[in-house]
This record gives sequence, C-alpha cells and structure tokens, in this order.
Amino acid sequence: MTIGISIALILSSMLMVLLVLLHKGKGGGLSDMFGGGFSSSFGGSSVVERNLDRLTVITGVVWFVCIIALGLILRP
Repeated sequence: MTIGISIALILSSMLMVLLVLLHKGKGGGLSDMFGGGFSSSFGGSSVVERNLDRLTVITGVVWFVCIIALGLILRP
C-alpha cells in the first residue's frame, strides 16, 4: 500500500510540474516556451485554459491526499 501511494505521489508531482509550466504566464518565462504561443491566441478565459486550470487543481488535490496518506501510514 505504501509503494502504491508513493508511486501516485511521484506521478502526481511530475504532472503538477508539467501543468504549472503549461499555464499562461503573466510575463516571459518557461510557460511561453512550452504553451504560451498556443494559448495566447485563445485569450485568458478560453476552454483550453479553463480545462488546464481544472486539471491542475485535481492533480493538486491528488498530490495533497497522497502526502496526508503517507504521513498517516508512516507516522511512528
């Protein structure tokens, strides 16, 4: 059980980093390199941006639940 939660934590952490980098930035940076040109043509409230926001929040919740579960399982 601990191994499964650890794997879920690692995968959600990597996905979270990728999703945050894909968000449209306020200025330059890594978001422009990966997805800024694509998302800038749709505007800030497009369907793509809203779905990316939802996926980021869901991934963050999964990450948080994995952290809490591992903390409860591994406490002394």
